[in-house]
Amino acid sequence: MESESAMTKGAADAGTGSVAGRAQADPASALPNGTMAWPSEGVSRIPYWVFQRDDVFQREQENLFQGRIWNYLCMENDVPDSGDYRATHAGATPIVVTRDANGALHAFENRCAHRGALIVLDEAGNRPQGFSCVYHAWTYDLEGTLNGVAFMRGMKGKGGGMPQDFKLADHGPRKLRVATMFGLVFGTFAADAPSLEEFLGETIMARIARVLDGRKPVVLGRCTQTLPNNWKLYIENVKDSYHASILHLFFTTFELNRLNYTGGVLVEGSGGHHVSFNQLDTSKVDTQYADQKIRSESDYKLADPSLLQGFDEFPDGITLQILTVFPTFVLQQIQNSIALRQIVPRSAGETDLHWTVLGFEEDTPQQRQIRLKQANLVGPAGFISMEDGCVGGFVQRGVAGASKFAAVVEMGGHGVESSESRVTEAGLRGFWKEYRENMEF
Repeated sequence: MESESAMTKGAADAGTGSVAGRAQADPASALPNGTMAWPSEGVSRIPYWVFQRDDVFQREQENLFQGRIWNYLCMENDVPDSGDYRATHAGATPIVVTRDANGALHAFENRCAHRGALIVLDEAGNRPQGFSCVYHAWTYDLEGTLNGVAFMRGMKGKGGGMPQDFKLADHGPRKLRVATMFGLVFGTFAADAPSLEEFLGETIMARIARVLDGRKPVVLGRCTQTLPNNWKLYIENVKDSYHASILHLFFTTFELNRLNYTGGVLVEGSGGHHVSFNQLDTSKVDTQYADQKIRSESDYKLADPSLLQGFDEFPDGITLQILTVFPTFVLQQIQNSIALRQIVPRSAGETDLHWTVLGFEEDTPQQRQIRLKQANLVGPAGFISMEDGCVGGFVQRGVAGASKFAAVVEMGGHGVESSESRVTEAGLRGFWKEYRENMEF
């Protein structure tokens, strides 16, 4: 297995190269009197203030995560039995997902209706009788309905307690609509949101089904990393097929992902969802990386080459598929490494990234071992994804004094069309198209 020090060197190098595509000033991106004006070029220019401002962050919570979109919450097998629960998030809002005695799923805000404390403090468990807030012992059933207030009528007839007109039914955390797809649980705050099927669309559903349908997932491991950057910089990175074989030394060195391989980028729905994919083809000789003296060329070797010895899992021959669902869900297939990523915004400049690494019940012992080995490709110290944990912070720091400037996003043109070429930023432009529509920018 390649040493961590070697890959750390690659991550450090990622911050020292020149930036391809200089950010240009645009008068329309200035912020007179605190207003937010988008550059006149549209989604081919991304104003840096969108990654910096606290008021933008708060508006996102209302317009996006509590708006007419579906948030990925957890997996169905995270709550398999009656009374099971799992703590999660919709944007920055803490959420609890439960399964009731009838097997139905529910999701509600993890916030006591009394003083706002978290109702659930741990990540997961089983409480068939419901929940009690640790602060003042207000209680809730598995649907999130308030069903008890400690000393509601005072103590021993000496007064106190809640007013006589206080009704439990009038109080409680907000509840979400819940829907499932291929073992994934999604929730929305909006009663008028479209169905989950309509929100995802046929292409995205088919690409999720390609990885998950008909199989019983098993969680092989979880981890969380804190990213020193705005959440949108990470989702941009995931949608950016252009950077993947340039930033990631591992991809090109071990020929897992090169831009000359057969593949493409699909931009779906109104732009917010995307899929990038390729088929491994080491028979195609490519000298363009070396000719351009791109950092991704190297002589590094693996001490244990079996890390990359996989098995044929998908009949279509696709060896890499990265799928995003607007705004913060990622489904990953890199070789035989299957993982879910949930992006959780914490503030304008900080993000949590939750990784869930998957196997399947039907895996053979040999296949399970391969998945465990290839789990080293991803996560906070993953041979591939380690640099992604750094580069968003490089941008956040780099634009600190440039709120009146904008990034150039013109690879592949100005539109959001799907493409057989991965030398494109159409996926990014699609995200910003959907983002602007929801944020009314």
